Amino acid sequence: MESEKIKKLEEVLIQVGLRIAKRGEGALFIVGDVVYKEMVDQNVPSFEIVRNPKLLESLALMDGAVIIDFNGRMKAYGVKIKASKVFKNFGTRHSAAISAAKGNNLVVLVSEEDKKIRIFKNGKMVIQIDALQKNVESSVPQAVKVLESVGAGTIGALGTTLLVPALGLTFLPGVIVFGSAYYLAKILSRNHRD
Repeated sequence: MESEKIKKLEEVLIQVGLRIAKRGEGALFIVGDVVYKEMVDQNVPSFEIVRNPKLLESLALMDGAVIIDFNGRMKAYGVKIKASKVFKNFGTRHSAAISAAKGNNLVVLVSEEDKKIRIFKNGKMVIQIDALQKNVESSVPQAVKVLESVGAGTIGALGTTLLVPALGLTFLPGVIVFGSAYYLAKILSRNHRD
């Protein structure tokens, strides 16, 4: 899948996630291959999510995850993901998200409890977006740019006790990027030049 298509897909997922979070509801989007069990009849035919974000949003509000293929087409909705990992101090949706974030998969989780969007790649949480932050929508294109630069091995694991804004990228309102100090410095210097 070409880079521009991926960026647009990520941007749509974050924008839909922001709308869901602001209403105090939750959702889970998984882009890639994952084992799942259907919990509802799959009556909605596959569609390109970039072309129909409203339908994606409606499907995301059902219990379970929405599965999207690498071409940006919805494959399944209202599905259960078997969690093989536990995301400490969080619920089952977070455990499903961290479990699904393997290989090239991209996972976007919308938390109804704290109204935050958490993005997982390579088995780790890499970005957190606060849906209640003023003008957070203006940060989405830049967050997608940062997300695109996240490659295998560049993200360091941080414990949930270290989730403080001081560790994040301050030039993006409402967005925290998690990673090693070296990685964050590289991203900061690159984005200040752009």
